[in-house]
Amino acid sequence: MTTDPHDGLLALDTHVDIPWPEGASPFEDGPRCVDLPKLRRGRVAAVCFAAYIPQGRRDTPAHAAAAERARAMLTTIAAMAPADGSGGLLATSAAQVEAAYAAGKPGIIPAIENGYAIGRSLALLDEFAARGIRYMTLTHNGHNEIADAAIPLVNLGDKETEYGGLSDFGQAVVDRMNELGVLVDISHAAKPTMMQAAARSRIPVVATHSCMRALCDHKRNLDDEQLDMLAATGGLAQVTAVSNFLRPRARAMELTVEDIADHIDYAVRRMGIDHVGIGTDFDGGGGVRGFMNAAEAPNLTAALARRGYGRDELGKIWGGNFLRLMRLAEAAAASPKAAAD
Repeated sequence: MTTDPHDGLLALDTHVDIPWPEGASPFEDGPRCVDLPKLRRGRVAAVCFAAYIPQGRRDTPAHAAAAERARAMLTTIAAMAPADGSGGLLATSAAQVEAAYAAGKPGIIPAIENGYAIGRSLALLDEFAARGIRYMTLTHNGHNEIADAAIPLVNLGDKETEYGGLSDFGQAVVDRMNELGVLVDISHAAKPTMMQAAARSRIPVVATHSCMRALCDHKRNLDDEQLDMLAATGGLAQVTAVSNFLRPRARAMELTVEDIADHIDYAVRRMGIDHVGIGTDFDGGGGVRGFMNAAEAPNLTAALARRGYGRDELGKIWGGNFLRLMRLAEAAAASPKAAAD
């Protein structure tokens, strides 16, 4: 009988960036926090790899450039799962994630970070959904055509708020994401945006990489009212490993997995075990001492086990809860009327 609490878990990290422009190969054990060798060593079964699109100007040429970047990044993400089986397996459904795990292959789940990638076009949202994205983060830093962000960008002319939450277009985006089975990610969104999206979406929303504002007062974190909304609507808060979101003005090597576990504990106490998960933001700024890359994932599991989390609870936190949301999104796309009812 194993004494390793990480052994046999279907561990799913809901937010990892990819280097861009393309850097070190994901097939080699190199400088990236997350590559295929590290996933295997850390026994991380699946990863949502995000095509991160930084916020820029909101005009036709800039929107076209953002869409092209998203296409290129999604192509690179898909290439981690080559047809010859030498890498991971593309996993765009919960069943495919589980099949990849059963086959001993990392599941590659495409996503987009920042709805700026679609500009003002629902047709682009359809295109990216057809390419397999399973969630889209509504905003990054800076407002876009969809919604207000938690952090406005003064250099782009942002006011503190522009729409008071979702724009009219943003409401249509949430509706279309529901129809397509694409999860609504509210990390980086302003609080009114998050609250409105959670109320409007027929599928529970997810914060794929956020922390708890009660423990670290940062505009990017979720306050208790937001956590209560997630719990009430069936959503998720996936705790991240970014030092500034874990503890004010902290540096990565000043923190450990215990700091991540503190935020997980708080979220579980506030919302319940069914509403909490893990999204590291590796290769996008995430990492603490003892958990600087995917190979060290068992260290976080051990910290949680020491706090009394049992097998079923660890399974929910490390992926089971997110797989539940994936299934709800798939059901909504397959039968919109049933989801609405």
